[in-house]
Amino acid sequence: MPIHVRAEPGEYAEAVLLPGDPLRAQYIAETYLDDVVQRNSERGLLGYTGTYEGKPVSVQGTGMGCPGAAIVFEELVQLGCKRLIRVGTCGGLQPDHALGDLIVALTAVPADSTAMHLVANEPHCPTASWNLIHGAVHTAKQIGQDVRVGPIVSSDLFYNPDAGQYERWSKRGVLAVEMEASVLFTIGALRGVEAGCLLTVSDIVVEGEFKRISDDDLRAAVDRMTKIALAVATAD
Repeated sequence: MPIHVRAEPGEYAEAVLLPGDPLRAQYIAETYLDDVVQRNSERGLLGYTGTYEGKPVSVQGTGMGCPGAAIVFEELVQLGCKRLIRVGTCGGLQPDHALGDLIVALTAVPADSTAMHLVANEPHCPTASWNLIHGAVHTAKQIGQDVRVGPIVSSDLFYNPDAGQYERWSKRGVLAVEMEASVLFTIGALRGVEAGCLLTVSDIVVEGEFKRISDDDLRAAVDRMTKIALAVATAD
């Protein structure tokens, strides 16, 4: 049995949605899944398994930051999970972003140490699984939901003392900043499992201005994102 995700092989579905917030994991499970069973509460990392439109799927909170999230990803792989999809929030880095925009990540710049430790600090481009990228874009198009597709950056700082870094990332075409995807993509590649990331723009941090989404608008955007992620997670 893994140390932090206290479950046995088979108790988690092969496909898992991965919000950072454990309470969002609970919300997704209770709102969207049928026949839900709680599988984990260790260290407050709430995890659940149920079905979505008759297909098994799990949802597991990861906490914030690559080091802690990496533990969860590794232990889910130990439990037999094969399709890991992060569903999170992010800071939008492009001037034309709107609060509530949805992003499908292609790659995640590893502005953190965890992913780089896993590859012995060699040059590395953490990349999402094409099958999940394509599935998310296709599903969004089918339901008429606009999405942005491109590179993001995973930072190990939420309160970043280098305010100019956001502008530099923005000018390089990076769409958003978050805190877990680079190690998810790296572990996915190293362990031979699919890894993807969908994000909701909850903040905009460009042009010297900080904007924050309202709670109601965030909930609505997360619902839109979750429906896409569930469709991708359970696709054949």
